Amino acid sequence: MTFSKSRPRIAVVGMGPRGLGALEALAERVEESGFPIDVDIFDPVAQAGAGPNFSPDQSELCLLNLPLREVSLGSPGFAGSSLGKLSEFEPLDADPEVFPARAGLGLYLSARFKDLADNARCFHMTQHFATVQRVSSGNDGWWIEAKGERFGPYAEVLLTQGQPDTVPDEQLARWQSHANDSKGELIAAYPANALLSAAQEWSGRTVAIRGLGLSTLDVLRLLTCGMGGHFEGGEYHRSGREPLRILPFSLDGFPPFPKPANVDLDNAFDPTPEETRAFEMALSKALVASPEDALVAICEAFHVPAMRILEASGSSADQKAVEKWLEIERDNPGAQETRSPIEVLREGIDMAEGLLPPSPGFVIGQLWRKWQNALRRGFNPARVEARTASALIGFDEGLKRYSYGPPLRSARELLMLIEAKVVDLRAADDPDIELIADGWRLEEDGSLVTASVMIDAVMPPPALDKSDDPLITRLMDEGRICAVAEGLGAQTQADGQLVGRNGEVQHGLSLLGRLALGSVIAVDSIHDCVGAATDRWADSVLSRIG
Repeated sequence: MTFSKSRPRIAVVGMGPRGLGALEALAERVEESGFPIDVDIFDPVAQAGAGPNFSPDQSELCLLNLPLREVSLGSPGFAGSSLGKLSEFEPLDADPEVFPARAGLGLYLSARFKDLADNARCFHMTQHFATVQRVSSGNDGWWIEAKGERFGPYAEVLLTQGQPDTVPDEQLARWQSHANDSKGELIAAYPANALLSAAQEWSGRTVAIRGLGLSTLDVLRLLTCGMGGHFEGGEYHRSGREPLRILPFSLDGFPPFPKPANVDLDNAFDPTPEETRAFEMALSKALVASPEDALVAICEAFHVPAMRILEASGSSADQKAVEKWLEIERDNPGAQETRSPIEVLREGIDMAEGLLPPSPGFVIGQLWRKWQNALRRGFNPARVEARTASALIGFDEGLKRYSYGPPLRSARELLMLIEAKVVDLRAADDPDIELIADGWRLEEDGSLVTASVMIDAVMPPPALDKSDDPLITRLMDEGRICAVAEGLGAQTQADGQLVGRNGEVQHGLSLLGRLALGSVIAVDSIHDCVGAATDRWADSVLSRIG
């Protein structure tokens, strides 16, 4: 491929937090040389830097699952930046214990994009509010088709679309058809403002929610506080505009465990430097082991820190309890829980408040949360055999019920909604669902309840073979992108460059983010949008064009 070395052009497809982080990393590297680069940005969403997930326009009722003290994005690294850290961003509440609204983080990310556009001396940025349909290559570089036009040539194209459209799973596809042919109403949890608007008509109705994770906690807040209800004195007070009752359900029926209530309680779960080094050594062995041996190696790294923390907390759990919990987790995540969802919710709240010694699972989950950066540092640059990668990703996904836990506030609110009989968990554990003329009939243990509204709060996995995005499917058809394994994302090199069907590196065509799951791990954190992954991409771009 040929292109102008004196003033190369690059394109970024998708300008959410990850695209922003990539350009900031590149700006930091090129500004010292004064090497000019033209950057074309393609994204139909107007909120550049924030993307739809952190849109500044969405409801303030949608919260991050991190307190401000844990959102360690750092300041922009290029010299011309005029913006500080998130904690210094004036529009936000500076209390480090507050879990900010997603919209608040979006305001900050949008401000970072404007800062980059205004102050990065070596970038000339052009925004195209369009969905890219195709990326192709020629002798002169890469070309992009969007809005019925052809743009290029580009020395580099970076794909950072976040969550591209996917084919609905069998259950959801059946429900979509049913909603068109019945009185039932089916709607996605996001965008939040669309849900809020639709909920104005749901007073007195029964609403079911597919999913019982973080998105569901946002949905519950939208359907209650968003309709004028409020929490006060440890109780929920109805406005009369919210649904009569809300029935969330999932495959296991359990809500996620809340994070420790404050920094002092949270610090009790910190691994020591020696324990983290032991984890990093175990991870390096796991990455070249069989799937079974990989998980055993990872689990052994928990034994010493988990027992130290349990003993310090006054827990009666012993080494055998820790080993047994991990053994079950390897084979069947979550199968350790045999109690009712409400009992598990109450226990999780008490452990998060420090009123009850933590269980082995709670301790292991918090350790895993604190090892997420170490996990990415070890896994992402490595080339891991597909079956081993699948096993480690499955282990990470299972522990998200702890490591991605919500604020304690959300867990308390869920309990108050249950006590106020607004939320009903009678069908929480994978109910049988019958499609009827009025909507959906849920059955569990002989109990029947009909919902006229169904909310889908399940985020589809980033499986390449389920993609319904024209750009991605065309690249797959052309052999430029292929999956790590069935159910996983795209094969990429450590620097993000795509690996095609025949094992050929697609030089200058890169992908960062969720759709690379399998080549990378722990992709759903805001912290994966900055740092090592974007640094590796920026370094490789500079080596090719500079």
